Amino acid sequence: MSVVVARVPTHSASRYLQQLAKHWSHKMEVSFSEQEARIAFPNGATLDLHADSETLDVRLAVPEEGDVARMKEVVASHLDRFAFREAPLTFDWQGV
Repeated sequence: MSVVVARVPTHSASRYLQQLAKHWSHKMEVSFSEQEARIAFPNGATLDLHADSETLDVRLAVPEEGDVARMKEVVASHLDRFAFREAPLTFDWQGV
């Protein structure tokens, strides 16, 4: 697995987390609360989110044969859609 993380500054982290989880729950396995979410993609990748009052912490794990760059783009673009008032959000992706 390749794992990347990002700390995204936003005061609306919980709202964006919940919107993304609800959006993807129609197509993927999703569990979430106001502060935590876990999304399992069909390609074996997983997305874990944690919201607090200042940031949205994002952890993306992609199988070795997966396209990490594409998955980062998918996650960021979807979150930016929900954050259209403050988009683009700042994703400072770091490898783990």
